[in-house]
Amino acid sequence: MGKEKDTSAPDKKSVSSPRSQSNTSKKDKKIRVGDIEYESFTFHGRPMYRITDKSYYKELERLQVELVKLQEWVKAKGLRVVVLFEGRDAAGKGSVIKRITEAMNPRICRVEALPAPTPKEESQWFFQRYVAKLPSAGEIVLFDRSWYNRAGVERVMGFCTEGEYREFFRSCPEFENMLIRSGIILIKYWFSVSDEEQEKRFEDRIEDPAKRWKLSKMDLESRRRWSDYSRAKDEMFEHTDTKESPWYVVNADIKKHARLNCIAHLLSMIPFEDLTPEPLELPPRQENSGYVRPPIENQNFIPERYGGAIVTDRIPDQ
Repeated sequence: MGKEKDTSAPDKKSVSSPRSQSNTSKKDKKIRVGDIEYESFTFHGRPMYRITDKSYYKELERLQVELVKLQEWVKAKGLRVVVLFEGRDAAGKGSVIKRITEAMNPRICRVEALPAPTPKEESQWFFQRYVAKLPSAGEIVLFDRSWYNRAGVERVMGFCTEGEYREFFRSCPEFENMLIRSGIILIKYWFSVSDEEQEKRFEDRIEDPAKRWKLSKMDLESRRRWSDYSRAKDEMFEHTDTKESPWYVVNADIKKHARLNCIAHLLSMIPFEDLTPEPLELPPRQENSGYVRPPIENQNFIPERYGGAIVTDRIPDQ
């Protein structure tokens, strides 16, 4: 570990050459590895395999059920979990976080994505504003970018001095060891995306009005400085990829693979037991005690632009 795997192809051990362990159909160009089905596609001019939508959603649902079990275990045992998500812009950090939190209780699992520091925060100890967001007992905190901003964007864009940058590398391992000694479970992910795939995702964001907000001038500048970010990332790994707090690299070129692989790995990092509550029995409704609903004409209903009378008025008489 310590060097980013910036290839545009997934690990060959996974799906790039699975013929020896799977059934292949030349007709539909699909293969099956265990219970997972893959389909052929062209990835930046190269033939590859990706998980089919059917298998992806089935596997995602299974993993999300396991995440709920983990959540209940964390709550019951009073664990404190911190997960860092780092990587280049458009590497897919946010989409993985979204899939993790979809089925989880926001009172137990929350996301922290801190904005640029205020003048007051800039005058504080660098880690202070992050400490304020750390979990209490029974909580999971997912940092969508973290204190590693100093090693990445702040370094490359000149938002910190050379002295502050060097001090970060002296302090960061000690800070993380302090968190771990206090009982916090700390897990760090780096999402690795290739040059050509990042460019494609940037282009998609530019073309899609619903995604355009995700792209800023800073993102475009980060792309221009690709090599500078690569050097900064390598130095970050050199100083902070420690035995006590290692980096785990996620090959993020194929989004669905990255999501499943990251969630599966996260689940493997915290041993847990199934504490899912037993199903509750739905009680009978209270018998009518003379309640009369006021006329619905007295209430302000929103316009039914979908469904409602628009649909029912078109149902033919039987």
